[in-house]
Amino acid sequence: MTSTDIDSIIKILRREVVHYKVPVVDLIQVQTKDPFKVLVATILSARTKDETTAVVCKRLFGKVGKLEDLEHVSEAELRELIYPVGFYKTKAKHLKELPALMKEEFDGNVPHEIDDLLKLPGVGRKTANLVRAVAFEKPAICVDVHVWRISNRLGYVRTKTPHETEIALRKKLPEKYWTTFNTMLVAFGQNICRPVSPKCSECPINQYCKKIGVTSTR
Repeated sequence: MTSTDIDSIIKILRREVVHYKVPVVDLIQVQTKDPFKVLVATILSARTKDETTAVVCKRLFGKVGKLEDLEHVSEAELRELIYPVGFYKTKAKHLKELPALMKEEFDGNVPHEIDDLLKLPGVGRKTANLVRAVAFEKPAICVDVHVWRISNRLGYVRTKTPHETEIALRKKLPEKYWTTFNTMLVAFGQNICRPVSPKCSECPINQYCKKIGVTSTR
């Protein structure tokens, strides 16, 4: 796949995904412009459907609007507030640990460097990159299962894990696309390029796709 191809693919996807629902983390950034809420939403969204994350965030942010509010909510109450997100007990523990660590390490502010974000409880590389890209609009490549799957399905990279995909994309994908790549591919992956039986007959980038690993389509 040439650099011209990826330019064409992204141009098409930008037009296409405006018709889809915005991923919940991006929606929260648009609505709040608050890095703290983007961080919390991103932590909650792991292994959780966007619809569930959106409902839980609305309930949680009705009680927890800023970092200091987490100090006044018990871990048990946090569990109730964020249920039924995936691994809600572990995530409640991580949220409860946030204030002390962030105040000690970062003066109560959400950091924007990847290595600093990785120091926060419940934050892995995917979350760190997403927070950096969405909350701060700084170059970062967030790779979730959609980005991993579609990048390989297209034949743009050949990788076995999301982490390998991040490394490969950093070397190959033009930096000007980094901050929006995840948002586009998540929306596209949820609606057209699905894990099973992707809608290839409806796909606007079908001509560029090598369909690697695809066994059945719609």
